[in-house]
Amino acid sequence: MSDALPLYRTESVRAIERAAAAEGLDAGSLMQRAGAAAALELRRHWSQARRIGVFCGSGNNGGDAYVAALRLREAGLEVELFALAPPRSSEAVAAHAAWCAAGGTVALFEDALPPAEVWIDGLFGTGLARRPEGPAAAAILALNRARAAGAAVLALDLPSGLDADCSAAPGPTVQADRTLTFIAAKPGLFTGPALDAVGDVQIAELGLAGYCARRPADALALEPSALFEALPRRPRDSHKGHNGRVLAVGGDSGMEGAIVLCAEAAARAGAGWVEVASTALAAATLRLRRPEVMGGVIAAADRMAALQRADAIVCGPGLGAAGLAADWFEPVLTSGRPLVLDADALNRLAAAPRRLPGAVLTPHPGEAARLLGTDSVSVQADRWAALAALVERYAATVVLKGAGTLIGAPGELPRVLRAGNPGMASAGMGDALAGVVAAFRAQGLDAFRAGWAAALAHALAADAAATEGQRGLLAGDVIAALRGVLPP
Repeated sequence: MSDALPLYRTESVRAIERAAAAEGLDAGSLMQRAGAAAALELRRHWSQARRIGVFCGSGNNGGDAYVAALRLREAGLEVELFALAPPRSSEAVAAHAAWCAAGGTVALFEDALPPAEVWIDGLFGTGLARRPEGPAAAAILALNRARAAGAAVLALDLPSGLDADCSAAPGPTVQADRTLTFIAAKPGLFTGPALDAVGDVQIAELGLAGYCARRPADALALEPSALFEALPRRPRDSHKGHNGRVLAVGGDSGMEGAIVLCAEAAARAGAGWVEVASTALAAATLRLRRPEVMGGVIAAADRMAALQRADAIVCGPGLGAAGLAADWFEPVLTSGRPLVLDADALNRLAAAPRRLPGAVLTPHPGEAARLLGTDSVSVQADRWAALAALVERYAATVVLKGAGTLIGAPGELPRVLRAGNPGMASAGMGDALAGVVAAFRAQGLDAFRAGWAAALAHALAADAAATEGQRGLLAGDVIAALRGVLPP
């Protein structure tokens, strides 16, 4: 896929390094390249900085930092270097020796750090799979205090304390302004707690781009331009029948707004025809707010006809636990039509799990936890693993919402969004997303493509709407911005 960034897990990156080593590129040369790239990144982004602090761990990440420190010192900058422990690998030992031979000194960290304009975090790399404790935790906290006092932080490969594969941050984690990740981007940098730690992510391929291209990626991070690949331009002679009919089921008493937002989003996302199966109050609200949307109370005798004339059905926003849910949930699931399940429909599915090939599920972490029989803390601890488990259990496309939304489906490479903002953490956003997914399904996109394209469109619309501010962003603002991000 041309409009996506390939992501590689730690073991994949190690395999790439082994392939390069087999053709003569040794680990010491890679360390020199990484350190030089880090020094260049620092000088390019903080060109006025003269006083630099460097924190080295005992592994190869620390070796990269020793090399960076030497390059910066050679460029005439004032560099002060701290270490947690002596280097372990032969390459890191050599980098340490070169630093000392050039007149550099190594201070052992005790508690406080001296003033610096920029700090380099070279404590831990991709090998860390545990909670930092003792001096390591103290060093991370010291770096964060320095940043809070005004210094910038450049993390090498990933912020120390973060898991490169799952984005978990089980203990103290460096909060970086920029992360320079080496060889390839890692999945853990783009979702969940990582997004508050990594800052701006840059990639230094270190001359190994060709080796990366030979190895299949483990996931893809979607670029905004991918949306134009998913949604081709419409023919000039289109009519509403070409663009699909959506049936939106939900909006029981007290929750009418959920189905109104869902239906309006489906219409704004290009569905040719949107019908709602809901309550009389929801129907009245729709007639006043969005008269282009049809529907209301559908009698039991007409239920099957309504289901069968839909090109896609979205069920769940405001569905409730009785009433509409009792009447519609099972007929929806057995309709044989393309399905999008959200909110209360997911809760009912969690109570009686079944595999739903071809459906799209759009859970937030709490709903995902119920679908998996676990808790939201476990889901957030490894969002990639939770996504895979949901896809396996339900045989469906899954859009796992949250910071760095993930999308997966059977036999497909998982995707992660590089769009969206904290303003989306407000009521009704998920209802709108479900409507967009249904609209894309009705327009002929397969379940997986509809899932990731809708999530991307929804996030891009939220970013466009947030230009006036994230705090106070409403689902209606995002719906209104949809047309501005969709292809014509």
